[in-house]
Amino acid sequence: MDNTFKSALEERPGVDQPVSVNPNLVRKKRQELSVGDYVAGIVRGDWMVLSRAITMIESSKPEHLHTAQLIIERCLPHSGRSLRIGITGVPGVGKSTFIEAFGNLLTQEGHKVAVLAIDPSSERTKGSILGDKTRMESLSVNPKAFIRPSPSGSTLGGVARKTRESIILCEAAGYDVIIVETVGVGQSETAVKSMVDFFLLLMLAGAGDELQGIKRGIMEMADALIINKADGDNKQKAFQAQSQYRAALKLFPQTDSQWTVPVEVCSALENFAIDKVWEMIRQYEDHTKANGYFEKNRSEQLVNIFHNWIQFTLQHNFYNQPQTEEEIERLLPMIRNKVISPYMAATRLIEQVSPIKAEECHLK
Repeated sequence: MDNTFKSALEERPGVDQPVSVNPNLVRKKRQELSVGDYVAGIVRGDWMVLSRAITMIESSKPEHLHTAQLIIERCLPHSGRSLRIGITGVPGVGKSTFIEAFGNLLTQEGHKVAVLAIDPSSERTKGSILGDKTRMESLSVNPKAFIRPSPSGSTLGGVARKTRESIILCEAAGYDVIIVETVGVGQSETAVKSMVDFFLLLMLAGAGDELQGIKRGIMEMADALIINKADGDNKQKAFQAQSQYRAALKLFPQTDSQWTVPVEVCSALENFAIDKVWEMIRQYEDHTKANGYFEKNRSEQLVNIFHNWIQFTLQHNFYNQPQTEEEIERLLPMIRNKVISPYMAATRLIEQVSPIKAEECHLK
């Protein structure tokens, strides 16, 4: 009798797998588009071409950078004819529900709405869920709406680095209301304010001490405070919070736009008072266009784009030099082992790679 031990984990030959489930399936390679193809598709309102163009400008690949800039440059004359609205608020305030109800209202009135929804990126994995389309079910299938979720990346304040360029492309595609949804409330939400015409802050009632829960900086930037979720048992609390916020805003200085910041209540879930929010935004538009602030703000936004693009270009060119990466790899172990301070290491790196002397940057 064979007493040879045989393990239950013995590997046995498996079943041969076919080369393809469907041997007749032919995968078609997506056609490459020229700059002219991109621009023509965007201007005629082709949302698929628009999506591809935004993907192009969001790309970090050096070979896409030049093409993206040409697309933006040629779309620029077709842009600028929209109302740009920034919407922010703490997580759970109902931003997605509000935007869906608000967007559907606008499309019913004949507007074309583009939603640029910024999703937070993980600091650990660098990934994003990008789930805004699933949270806005009816708006995502609305033919007059375009929803583009984008990862925030490492950009301060949760605003994607290319959001400004995406706004230009959406305007060129004929969208006359652009909504920028941010990750949440933070001191760096200045980035949102610098790219929109109207900055809307969504608030909650009944979530603790309302006045302690807001930061003065974000309230000073807001053009309106909207208390959402004014429904059910929370409705009375919403109106109480409205009175508190109105009293608090009286302590704030006059805005540059000479606009009195209103505090309103609404329920996106029950579609309550959403039309009043739109009416208020149109009143703001009329007010600021009449006193010249609207165009002044747009001009300042162009200047901000100019400075931001200089910063991005310098940083991009600096880090994409081969000698930069080599020198960083050499310096990092020295920094970790405290052989050299991070300040001196940065100074050495700039001296060796950048044509600008360190003493000119006041790094010494």
